[in-house]
Amino acid sequence: MDAVNRSRHIAGLGTPASAWGADPGLAGVPWADVDELAPPGARVLVIAPHPDDEVLASGGLMQLLAQAGRAPTIVAVTDGEGSHPDSPAWPRERLRAVRAGETVEALARLGIGRPVLERLRIPDGGVSAAEQTLAAGLAQLLTPGDVVVTTWRYDGHPDHEATARACAAAASLRGARLLEVPVWGWHWSAPGDGAIPLARARKLVLPPALLERKRAALACFRSQVQADASTGAAPILFPTALARLLAPWEVYVGQ
Repeated sequence: MDAVNRSRHIAGLGTPASAWGADPGLAGVPWADVDELAPPGARVLVIAPHPDDEVLASGGLMQLLAQAGRAPTIVAVTDGEGSHPDSPAWPRERLRAVRAGETVEALARLGIGRPVLERLRIPDGGVSAAEQTLAAGLAQLLTPGDVVVTTWRYDGHPDHEATARACAAAASLRGARLLEVPVWGWHWSAPGDGAIPLARARKLVLPPALLERKRAALACFRSQVQADASTGAAPILFPTALARLLAPWEVYVGQ
């Protein structure tokens, strides 16, 4: 955990996808199928700190669940209204509405046409302050045997980390299984540094068709993948970040 404690800053381009693709440690992570990650009969809840995190983290898993008639419940912790501070083109109220629509469109691309979607409307950027409230609310949603999928508790983004901690508390209280998925962790960590706990991880393979649908779903988040012409700011999800998250696998860390 020394690498985790040292630095989790999200800056620059981060570790390239090619470095992770060549990493022996990641290559050695055992494969898992969907039934190992989410046993048959278990309800799956994907807890997304922001709209798009559900697809970035588990777009492949959600497709497989939907194909098996087990489409997950999606819980949007925030509405993602804080992604473009001081942008004339993207005021908070517009982002709140647009990002909700982007989520529905993206889920349809994954084969989830009528999603079960809970919106908690915690302020974007304010999840840490609301962590106890979030944990209590999630505990009310969960039942024993549920599988909870969320971002990693050391992901580097405060909202991602607070969401994971709240999920861990709620899952422990209610007897649910917790799976955490690095999103920005692939950015700030590097092969061989030991930051991501690969010894507790499993990889879900994404065949080309699943990966292409995940790519198409992420393209629906136009507010995040396109530059802001009003400020000149680069996309929130810039190409190198998307490349890391469009690998032909997803990594799930169990507890």
